[in-house]
Amino acid sequence: VQLQASGGGLVQAGGSLRLSCVASIQSASNYFDDYDMGWFRQAPGKEREFVSALTSAGNNAYYADAVKGRFTISRRNGKNTAYLLMNSLRPEDTAVYYCAAGIFVSNKYRAENYDYWGQGTLVTVSS
Repeated sequence: VQLQASGGGLVQAGGSLRLSCVASIQSASNYFDDYDMGWFRQAPGKEREFVSALTSAGNNAYYADAVKGRFTISRRNGKNTAYLLMNSLRPEDTAVYYCAAGIFVSNKYRAENYDYWGQGTLVTVSS
């Protein structure tokens, strides 16, 4: 599984961005809708932290308290793509954002439970 994240950029505080994560799956036995998807971020000098996750069927979403009510995770299984819509952005949202995938991820808040990672996309929010 290869993940390609995109959509980052420079935005003013209060603005919005939508990140995309496209999955390329070579397996003959697994499909995109077998994978739980997650988004994490890492700010300079800080550890990687959980942002949001969505179950394989798209019926359960999880959010970090810091982004609840501002960010929305979604997926289009027919396009092998997961999204993170980020509204009301704040300077403290500045980070490299990574998408991640795993099958039957037990604890979706923990990075080590995901098997595959994208390369990251930089989000910079100016004040």
